[in-house]
Amino acid sequence: MLRIEDLDPHRSRLEHERRQLADLRAIGIDWDGEPVRQSGRTELYLEALSQLEAQGRVYPCWCTRAEIRAAAEAPHGPLPEGAYPGTCRRLTAVQRAERERAAGRPPALRLDAGDEQIFFTDLLRGRQEGAVDDFVLRRGDGTPAYNLAVVVDDADQHIAEVVRGDDLIESTPRQLLLVRLLDLPVPRHAHVPLVLGPDGARLARRHGAVTLTDLATDGRSAKDAVAWMGRTLGLAQAGERASASDLVERFDPARLRSEPTVLHPDAPAGARG
Repeated sequence: MLRIEDLDPHRSRLEHERRQLADLRAIGIDWDGEPVRQSGRTELYLEALSQLEAQGRVYPCWCTRAEIRAAAEAPHGPLPEGAYPGTCRRLTAVQRAERERAAGRPPALRLDAGDEQIFFTDLLRGRQEGAVDDFVLRRGDGTPAYNLAVVVDDADQHIAEVVRGDDLIESTPRQLLLVRLLDLPVPRHAHVPLVLGPDGARLARRHGAVTLTDLATDGRSAKDAVAWMGRTLGLAQAGERASASDLVERFDPARLRSEPTVLHPDAPAGARG
């Protein structure tokens, strides 16, 4: 199944979507049926939000990013650096009315997480734990937040295993808390290492030819990229041009690396792949 996460109107653009779908097809990945769009599933997210409100776990927040950054400079016990310290959770009804008048804008809605510690076992990284701060469930503009939407979608689409980059592992305790509060099936998680640039930083356009379009300009094809990915997973030999279907047949989760892969500028072409 393919899900298009297009809730953010400022970042989700049709031209980006078209390019992403074309890239998937170019490397041999297809899907069944029509893609599911989060922008068409708002009622599901609002229903989940109502369930949390009925539990008394939701409160309005008018804090600006600057206020949150300032508050984050002070220690808050076990919460990770930059986590929301619960400022608006502690407001009285009178204080909330004052904040609303002063802000002059609708509030975001946050989950009262109660500073809970969540434990889970990652299929690659083993036992993990994390404190959950009072994260946003619905933005001030009315848009359902990412963490709420993906939890609802995964359950609705019967996703039993979530495999994603290890840069997202800090969001997993938040999502697992929502799974518990909404009484949803608990998925397994596997957080895989990222691909890095030669400087050791997360791969980005500043590292040169990193998209299929860039590679094509340099005379390298989508098949070259797939073959390189196969070699980084230990599923293809040096110089072999394995296809996506070849890699599916050979795939073994036990082969997944625990260390990130470094993409050198010429890696997909072959020699250093």
